Formats: sequence, structure tokens, C-alpha cells
Amino acid sequence: MTHGIKADSETLARAVHQALEDYFAHLDGHEPDNVYRLVMEEVERPLLASVLRHCDGNQSRAAQYLGLNRGTLRKKLRQYGLVN
Repeated sequence: MTHGIKADSETLARAVHQALEDYFAHLDGHEPDNVYRLVMEEVERPLLASVLRHCDGNQSRAAQYLGLNRGTLRKKLRQYGLVN
């Protein structure tokens, strides 16, 4: 089973790598700015939404899956407009 998880993480890593290569290729001579923040925001929102959906909206379980405390998860969900 762990072999599949490793393959999935390699696929994710390749996707992130390719997205960044595309981003840099399209800068058209401009200097990048806040690349770390850009990537984290682009990845974190769908990550939180997917895990929460997988947990049927159960924030405690989602926090456990993510390795976050529930308060941190709730803050991030509000930050990204994923809860009311």
C-alpha cells in the first residue's frame, strides 16, 4: 500500500515542479515575487477543501488527517472562505 502513496506523492511533486516551470517560463522577463506565498495559497485552498470533503465536513477528523489542530484548521477554512 505504501508503494502507491509514494507514487502519488511523486506525481504531486512532478505536477508542482511542472507548474512552477510554466510559471517561470511565462514571466516574460519580469522578476518573480513571493513565489512561496503564491504556491502555498494555490495549493492550500484545494488541499483543505478536498480533505474536508473527504471527511464529510467533519473538521476534527480533517484536522487529524492534515496534522493540524482544529483551531488552526478553522482559521485556515475562514481565510479561504471555505466555511461561514
